[in-house]
Amino acid sequence: MTGNLWRATAGDAPDLPALSGDVAADVAIVGGGFTGCAAALHLAEAGADVRLLEAATIGEGGSGRNVGLVNAGLWLPPDAVERELGATAGARLNAALAAGPDLVFSLIEKHAIRCEAVRAGTLHCATSPAGLRDLEDRARHQSARGAPVRLLSAEETAARTGVGAGNDGDGSGRPVRHFGSLWDGRAGTVQPLSYVRGLARAAAAAGAVLHEGSPVSAGAYSQGCWRLTTPAGTVTARVLIRATNAYPPPVRGLPAARYVPLHYFQIATAPLGDNVRRTVLPGGEGCWDTGRVMTSFRLDAAGRLIVGALGALKGPGAAIHRAWARRALRALYPAAADAEIEHGWHGRIAMTGDHLPRVERLGPDAVGIHGYSGRGIAPGTVFGAAAARWALTGDEGAFPVAPAAPRGEVLAGLRAGLFEAGAAADHLLRAR
Repeated sequence: MTGNLWRATAGDAPDLPALSGDVAADVAIVGGGFTGCAAALHLAEAGADVRLLEAATIGEGGSGRNVGLVNAGLWLPPDAVERELGATAGARLNAALAAGPDLVFSLIEKHAIRCEAVRAGTLHCATSPAGLRDLEDRARHQSARGAPVRLLSAEETAARTGVGAGNDGDGSGRPVRHFGSLWDGRAGTVQPLSYVRGLARAAAAAGAVLHEGSPVSAGAYSQGCWRLTTPAGTVTARVLIRATNAYPPPVRGLPAARYVPLHYFQIATAPLGDNVRRTVLPGGEGCWDTGRVMTSFRLDAAGRLIVGALGALKGPGAAIHRAWARRALRALYPAAADAEIEHGWHGRIAMTGDHLPRVERLGPDAVGIHGYSGRGIAPGTVFGAAAARWALTGDEGAFPVAPAAPRGEVLAGLRAGLFEAGAAADHLLRAR
């Protein structure tokens, strides 16, 4: 088994040199993921002088390790978002993120980004009667806001997913049964690394200057400008956007981003044969479920079956997660039970205590954005575009959530360890 499927299939990477020497710009962006590249693109299209600094390569962090589901909204249902933020602020965030897939797919079309984009919707699958009740609530909440969602029966879900009847409660690998699902027509799937590289190329074509291999070690504010230090140069800019999400390096002079770090892993089979492939997700939707430890499953353009769940493919739980993945394949799609597993990888998620994204003031004309809690593609793109509008106008109302002072997370390390241990325990005992 080799590593990250997305790196193996994304094609040629953009050629972006490391920063060398001392340069000036209107806006400096730290981080080359969905948020940073979307911000760079929108700023450059507006005529701003932009420098983006990426410590490793474009999409090296969560943007290149993502499941690839382009979903509308957050894990929290809309009503919960409005309870947390208040009716007005919550409705504003809900509306911005509901339109997230439209923004993603419009950018893909406008800039001819080749990223295996399929807009067939997604399916949130119920693994229990309680899960189905949750989906019924979500359907009501979304329908009340005009969202194109539809609750599907168990039979309709089986037809759409290809997952057969039966019940696997003991981890034996017998076929599972979904009790129903919620289809969201706004959503779809992409090859996430190809998408973020496409944003980077579009930003460069619009005039932004992007640098890989340029980790920022220090940031200082003086005389109305930020000065960022890298191993071989500096950038001086009036505005600073930190867009590193779950992969923030320590930067002397800037507050650290606080979140609970979680890991999510995926495995991918070899391309399925035609006889098996035509029975697996024939409509092209991406899926995730309501399980206690969530499972995601989807196909890529070549017909590889990709299954993921919470956990890291390193440390004491790695063997447990890998064994579970094989059982999960058999439980979901018995016809694919013996398919070769070619790829396995994991990425890091920045989860906040309230499960909401944060925009934090780092200093004068400087913000840090993080906390998508596992929903990176559409929210990251939305917040990147919002950051560009803020940088151009100085209006904090450009953001879907109000910027605030940095805040901590209680017992973040302990909570992260408990999540990993819980996922490993669940995968040790169950196939799903």
